[in-house]
Amino acid sequence: MKINVKSEIGELESVIIHTPGREVENMVPEFAERALYSDILNLDIARKEFGQLSAVLSKLTKTFEVKDLLADVLMMDKVKEDLINSICRRENVSDISEKLLETDAIELSRLLIEGVDMKKDNLTRYLDKNRYALNPLHNFFFIRDSSASIMDKVLISRMANRVRERESIIMEAVFKHHPDFNVPTINPVKSDFVDEEMSFEGGDILIARDDILLIGVGSRTTSQGVDYIMECIKDRNLTRNIIIQELPYKPESFIHLDMVFTLLDVDKCMVYEPLILQSNRFLTIHICIEKGIVTSIKEEKDMLTALNKLGMELEPVFCGGNSDAYTQQREQWHSGANFFALAPGKVMGYDRNDQTLEEMYKHGFEVIKADHVIQNGMDLSDKNKYVITMGGSELTRGGGGCRCMTMPVSRKNVRW
Repeated sequence: MKINVKSEIGELESVIIHTPGREVENMVPEFAERALYSDILNLDIARKEFGQLSAVLSKLTKTFEVKDLLADVLMMDKVKEDLINSICRRENVSDISEKLLETDAIELSRLLIEGVDMKKDNLTRYLDKNRYALNPLHNFFFIRDSSASIMDKVLISRMANRVRERESIIMEAVFKHHPDFNVPTINPVKSDFVDEEMSFEGGDILIARDDILLIGVGSRTTSQGVDYIMECIKDRNLTRNIIIQELPYKPESFIHLDMVFTLLDVDKCMVYEPLILQSNRFLTIHICIEKGIVTSIKEEKDMLTALNKLGMELEPVFCGGNSDAYTQQREQWHSGANFFALAPGKVMGYDRNDQTLEEMYKHGFEVIKADHVIQNGMDLSDKNKYVITMGGSELTRGGGGCRCMTMPVSRKNVRW
């Protein structure tokens, strides 16, 4: 299988997900902020809600679980050794490397995600309030962030927070070594362009069209991260356009571009209107790269204006509706702008954002409950435009939506 992702909306052919496990519960309030959470989640409810996403995807496309993929690559002795040594060195826990190397692949896959208990065998460790030598990956079910499929390559993210670095290490190992993939990876940590200020995450990277990349710049993706991505996508034979959208650092619901803007169809997008379309202090910048050279960098009025100039005329659908600012804020906070496209005009999102779904209905999207697809075997083949809604009372408290929880491997090309 090769990577082929040239848009956000092309019909989905394969996707990687991670069903939340014990790592979500392996947290106490004292360490929630360090783990990038504002609260702790109920695993049983989160897994039930995620099960709707997983079941719908399994009915419509080839779906991989990252824990299974990781277990497969850990069966290769050299890969296992290199991966363990890399993780232990980066996280300063080389004393547990021997124990991990002796662990079988399936159990090791679980431990690398759920965490490894600290052996309290000296005074320093006894006094350490942390339970874990290797901390759980509390955020890994938001699998979009740790890598990004761009055209025929996978860009390994340089995460903004060190607590998430292992997620990127795991994704690189999966893409480089799993026999189901034939994927070139690009890792900034191993390049000559590495910069201490550089970070970027998959939630900030959207492919509008094969020649247009949208990137959010804020708390998770820096300008240096954008510069690195530019170097990666330069092509002497092609013109590339990058549209940059500055994002607020607060509140935390603005961490990525896909929390305020996602693509729904060839001619429609979901927007958080106060940030994307209203006048504000956050810049929209268009960078044009021709034959491998940056030919222009200029400010634009907003993202839709910039896209319109490039031949993408998009009708905005407003997150939270357009009549009440409080409702817009509430539904954006609950990932109301974060939709994942299954095909052009066919998307998934949370069922809790009533006004957003009402707006989608007004724009021609049939609203379908995930359980109707899963339990009743609803035939979707004759439906042209729809939004499948899943539970999100618990998952959204983690700070993301359906796009955040999916890593596309391949999509069919869109006929624009």
